[in-house]
Amino acid sequence: MKKLALLLLFLLSVHSFAQSAETIRTLFQKMKKDANIDKNDKAVYNLLDEFYNKSLQADNDEMTAETVEKIQMLASDKNTKNLHILMLFLMYQQHISQTAMVGKPSNPEFQIETMRLLEDETKDVYGKIPAIIYIYKYEALDSGKEEDQARATIAQGLKEYPDSVPLKVYSYLNTKDEKIKNDLIKNHANHWMVKQFEIQ
Repeated sequence: MKKLALLLLFLLSVHSFAQSAETIRTLFQKMKKDANIDKNDKAVYNLLDEFYNKSLQADNDEMTAETVEKIQMLASDKNTKNLHILMLFLMYQQHISQTAMVGKPSNPEFQIETMRLLEDETKDVYGKIPAIIYIYKYEALDSGKEEDQARATIAQGLKEYPDSVPLKVYSYLNTKDEKIKNDLIKNHANHWMVKQFEIQ
């Protein structure tokens, strides 16, 4: 666990936007090797769900102090089970935040590989992929101009999470399906993504 803590400190000091797919794979394998993996412990999975529900699914994109505190508590506790999943997720968040802050485009190669690792690992550990992973994977693939895979990701995500507003929004933007548009306008007109993409 000491190695994991040192690795975390290193990761947080690295400028994520310069990382490659190979770098993230190597770092993730190191984190996973030192992680305490427990398929019955859902703390990290539940946190990813909470993050999704409060920042993406909710009408207002607003992370609560309570959720931020939970993230900090789990991330800083060396005894957190499946910490490698949370750390990889936070690295992704850090990459997106850092690139946006300095006005640089995100690195699609880094994004895609990070999401593929998260998809595989959450499925292996929990038997299920959280909704937020489908959304971020779509965004990564779209950013990397991998349109066919991006559309397939949305379609699969909607099979598992048919009520996901972000997945519906991205599906509509790709297909211009009037049924989806009508559903978004009728049932989710106040959602921040519906407003952002001016779906009306």
